[in-house]
Amino acid sequence: MIANQDRQDPTLTRRRFFAVAGAIGVSAGLAACGGTADEGRDDTGNWEFPDGRGGTVRTEGTPSRVVAFTGSAGALVDYGVREPLVGIFGEARDPDMSGELDPGSVTVVGDAWGQFDIEKYATLEPDLLVTDSYVPGRLWYVPDDNLATIESANPNVIAVQIAGQRLPDIIARYRDLAAALGADTATQAVAAAEQRFAAASQAVRDAVAARPGLRVLAASATPELFYASDPRASADLSYFTELGVEFVVPDQVDPGGYFQSLSWETADRYPVDLILLDDRSSGLQPAALADRPVWRSLPAVVAGQVAPWSPIFRFSHAATAPLLERLATTIRDAKRVR
Repeated sequence: MIANQDRQDPTLTRRRFFAVAGAIGVSAGLAACGGTADEGRDDTGNWEFPDGRGGTVRTEGTPSRVVAFTGSAGALVDYGVREPLVGIFGEARDPDMSGELDPGSVTVVGDAWGQFDIEKYATLEPDLLVTDSYVPGRLWYVPDDNLATIESANPNVIAVQIAGQRLPDIIARYRDLAAALGADTATQAVAAAEQRFAAASQAVRDAVAARPGLRVLAASATPELFYASDPRASADLSYFTELGVEFVVPDQVDPGGYFQSLSWETADRYPVDLILLDDRSSGLQPAALADRPVWRSLPAVVAGQVAPWSPIFRFSHAATAPLLERLATTIRDAKRVR
């Protein structure tokens, strides 16, 4: 992968795709485990858009066959992109990620972590792939073993950087990309979603002001470990911090920068008033934690102040406004208990 130079667009065909795949020895991995449209044009009239990894994708015409991570596709649909989307990958049937996109209207290239069917992808003859990037150099839901194949056959890959970025800025990138792909991002529906986002942000500010001193921990739980999230690394948590939420900042963070791993014996390291618990199916939820003595002893748990937190979502005003509204309600209903 060459992330720091411009990538020109060869026409992708199924034959060429597998020729390239065979040449680099990965053909066996068929299923490995406000902007304006003007932004999408360079001085010569060709389509272009910055890749979050440092380069710029350039094509002779506006991409018309787009394959995207489900959350990316859902965000683009929120801003008016429809026809260019031909395929999705990653949790394709999660309505929170797909939003208004009907998964049945596109080809599902992969539906779980580690799945990416290269043969299906090639058959679609895509001219652009879009996904998020939470770790530098890695694409969300694209298996590392397949990345060289995908980019060698179709170098037009746009990664929207998530780590270390402000939530409003990430949303703006998706809106800009939608506009560059030809969508009208100035519709009444888009404006209403933006207004709802602004109102929800203010609701969080107001809730925090009404509950001064409330201390919050964002966490994930597995049978082996309790993870204290670093709000500085996550786009949503860092934005919540901007709105005034007082989060615990772990005193030591694991490699990767997202959280501190704690044994269950030390899960009480940070006394807090409210716990936002990762609600993904990969993590343990409150009912499954009820038999753990340390968990039961936490002040927030004793007070019943444990609320769901969705750390993975689609980046649009329409998708994030409800998350902010939920947070505002959670804070208003909480009290200091430590």
